[in-house]
Amino acid sequence: MITPEISEGSARDYLDELSFLAETAGAEPVKSFLQRVEHSNPRTFVNKGKIEEIAAFVAANDITLAIFDDELTPSQMRNIEQVLECRVIDRTNLILDIFASRARTSHARTQVELAQYQYLLPRLTGMWTHLERQRGGIGLRGPGETEIETDRRIIRDKISKLKEQLKKIDTQMNTRRKGRDKMVRVALVGYTNVGKSTLMNQISKSDLFAENKLFATLDTTVRKVVIGNLPFLLSDTVGFIRKLPHDLVESFKSTLDEVREADLLLHVIDISHSGFEEQMEVVNTTLSDLGSLNKPTILVFNKTDLFSFTEKEKDDLTPVLKKNLSLDDLRRTWMAGGSDQQTVFISAKKRDNIEELKQMLYDEVRKIHVKRYPYNDFLYETM
Repeated sequence: MITPEISEGSARDYLDELSFLAETAGAEPVKSFLQRVEHSNPRTFVNKGKIEEIAAFVAANDITLAIFDDELTPSQMRNIEQVLECRVIDRTNLILDIFASRARTSHARTQVELAQYQYLLPRLTGMWTHLERQRGGIGLRGPGETEIETDRRIIRDKISKLKEQLKKIDTQMNTRRKGRDKMVRVALVGYTNVGKSTLMNQISKSDLFAENKLFATLDTTVRKVVIGNLPFLLSDTVGFIRKLPHDLVESFKSTLDEVREADLLLHVIDISHSGFEEQMEVVNTTLSDLGSLNKPTILVFNKTDLFSFTEKEKDDLTPVLKKNLSLDDLRRTWMAGGSDQQTVFISAKKRDNIEELKQMLYDEVRKIHVKRYPYNDFLYETM
């Protein structure tokens, strides 16, 4: 949707990301629709002419699912489904579905299930006619109680149980983390699909699952790393994304504690993405929400091997715009940010500049270690 706050270029980038999300979830994107409006329609989100255009396409092409990039209200979802006569989900619903399909551990599954129920609770009316009962029905339905009210009560009970379950898991994880308090802790953070897991594999010599899909990593993975003779802990965390559902952020708080408790952050950025600066802003906003924005940070610009623009493509008549800056231009711009901002350009996949990053990482971890344990300085040696 193009609004006074969202340009057409940004709106198209958002739809491209939504398409990637849909593919990650297993759907096959067929067509996207954009509309320029002052504000969304309270009844059908898009205006009458556009919803009729979408409905005609759905009917003509046997479309079974329509996905909207913004979060829809329960009434908007019902109204749109009536017009389109197909299933309708919004961005939040799609992200929750991806998280559910990619959750591997009991911790991640519990966190996702909690977020799903919190999302569904206010949307019960009209979304389904029956919720599978987890307990017997005799004596549960009060006088005059409707099926939807019973469903709401069952979901509230589930939410309470899941929260209690998460508390127990969080206690276990906190105990585990306390055993690692003596070591410097480094956390990889960044937008989803920027290459954090690939970089983790390069630095820690591990073999984490990494692929070109969104949210390949949900569970935080921690590895002990030794550079030179300096040991520290490196953690790979869940990727951030624009409009990350609030319920997911809340339920994944324990996973994100690795970010809160880290001594140093490696903010990984996909330099080949046209909207990398906006992605950086999304990550910084999330870090601010976690109270971690002011931690010591190294900016790691990854995927330099995918950066297609070269100096040869530019001549004296080429306007100096962000979209046609070369990699060297961007490197000079970001590395001139001041001595306080550590910046490095790498390709984790090709191992370009990995040694430079490891030296930078060694220097920063050593500063923290020396400050924390000033009498152990004799243990260190230069890389």
